[in-house]
Amino acid sequence: MTGIGRLIDYLWRYWRRYLVGGVCLIGTTSLLMVVPWWVRGAIDVIERGDPDSELGGYVLLIALAAAGGGLLRGVARSIIFNAGRNVEYDLRNDLFAHLEKLPLGYYQAQKTGDLMSRAVNDINAVRMLLGPGFLNLVNTPLYLVYAAVFMFAMNWQLTLAVGACLTLLALVFKQFRGRIRRASLRVQRQMSRMSAHVQENLSGMHVVKAYVQAEPQTAGFTGMNDEYQVRSLDLARCRGMINPVMVALHGLTVLVVLWYGGWLIMREQSGVADLVAFILYLNVLAWPMAAFGWMLSLLERGRAAMDRLEEIFEVEPAIADPEHPVPLRDKERGIEFDRVSFGYNGDAVLKDVSFEVPPGRKVAIVGRTGAGKSTLTHLIPRLHDVTSGTIRMGGVDVRSLSLEDLRGAIGYAPQDPFLFSTSIQDNLKFGDAHASEQEVRRVLDVADLESEVEVFPDGLDTRVGERGITLSGGQKQRATLARAILANPDYLILDDCLSSVDAHTEQRILDSFESVLKGKTCIIISHRMAVIQQADEILVLDDGRIVERGDHESLLRAGGLYARMYRRQQMSDELEEL
Repeated sequence: MTGIGRLIDYLWRYWRRYLVGGVCLIGTTSLLMVVPWWVRGAIDVIERGDPDSELGGYVLLIALAAAGGGLLRGVARSIIFNAGRNVEYDLRNDLFAHLEKLPLGYYQAQKTGDLMSRAVNDINAVRMLLGPGFLNLVNTPLYLVYAAVFMFAMNWQLTLAVGACLTLLALVFKQFRGRIRRASLRVQRQMSRMSAHVQENLSGMHVVKAYVQAEPQTAGFTGMNDEYQVRSLDLARCRGMINPVMVALHGLTVLVVLWYGGWLIMREQSGVADLVAFILYLNVLAWPMAAFGWMLSLLERGRAAMDRLEEIFEVEPAIADPEHPVPLRDKERGIEFDRVSFGYNGDAVLKDVSFEVPPGRKVAIVGRTGAGKSTLTHLIPRLHDVTSGTIRMGGVDVRSLSLEDLRGAIGYAPQDPFLFSTSIQDNLKFGDAHASEQEVRRVLDVADLESEVEVFPDGLDTRVGERGITLSGGQKQRATLARAILANPDYLILDDCLSSVDAHTEQRILDSFESVLKGKTCIIISHRMAVIQQADEILVLDDGRIVERGDHESLLRAGGLYARMYRRQQMSDELEEL
């Protein structure tokens, strides 16, 4: 679907409102365009010296037409502008819903600031197109058609002269249309780059300050802003040139009418009333002609914005519900990896991985950095899909389950803890909105965070700031761990979620973990051997393959990669104690 095609779909949702608004515009234009005709009749009455009562009738008609036209114009503007707001509302909701369906890989290739710019600035441009733009797009042709009909009925020679002048309007439209669209697109793209730059700097402000990069980053933004100003001025020049041209065309048309109309009057081929009516019609056309440039700018900017939004809508969700999802019933069959392989952009990360996590058991996964541990956990809730092989949960291929059933059964504590800029309690209840305060405090106690929350200014209602910036790394990790536990899932995935926690706190958490993990099928990833040792089975991942497996004691006796990693961590712990 093209951007314009999608826009027509949104217009069709509110076609009744646009129809009513269009009818009101037709009524407005009809009333206003008949006024010069009645003025012509009034002048004829004056020239003939007819009774005052007939002149009074014309005056009354003109007054009623002006009042009725003004009232209908207000109604039309209200209906059409509100319909544009409704389309904006739907478009923004649909865009956000679509963004929510796109896979993680899409966001890894996009800049957040660019997506934000499209979701805000581009949608506003579409709303302006469907509100003021639509109104003027309907108004201007109506005025021109009415004027042509009335003028031709009065004097076809003068009408042809006016038409010759207005033909230049089409040439101006053709000259500026493409240029304005290209300039609008350049401005919107540069705004996206600026938004992305600002967003990255605000999110990474601690890094900017730590590396004393405030001035270089400011200089970089200034350069982008300079480019934005250049492109904006180019667009402004395009738009600014249209209005003077329209005004000049209007003035030229009036001069032609005065000269040629006067010549016709002197030859007795026309009357003064006709000349006055022609000039009044040209005055009525003055605003639509002057607004034509603004309307053209709205049209091209809105089209460019819709094309940019369509680039997002065209991205198909790579991970979606199956056509006929299978219910997740048998949760007593654990998780099974059957010859699973996966890669990013053709680069293999996991290679022919097979293992099983029996129901209610704990399997730990260890390995060097980059071995593919986190990627493995992303495949279970289908944050990515396997390249080959099968992952089964409850005996069912995860690709046969609905995403709601699949992900609803999993509690996930990621390696990179993320908290929303709301209260601690709201963050914890993200997976279970109906959890009681007592349940919240219970999981805080398991995560050894309750005593620290109590000393916060507002306790559970303390706002943690964007991405949880007011909390320490260890506090954020424990909060995400508590969030995963609170959801009370059947399957629990813990991806190195205690890496920022000190050894003593870690031990307290591990001591209370047994009761929480009882009966749950659990996959644990950690660099901390104290966490790993409690697992029923340990898998050692290296270069995307399982190179060792067994319990803690058997792997130590084997003297392989696991034993070397364990001895290295023991030495590191001993050095820290010195």
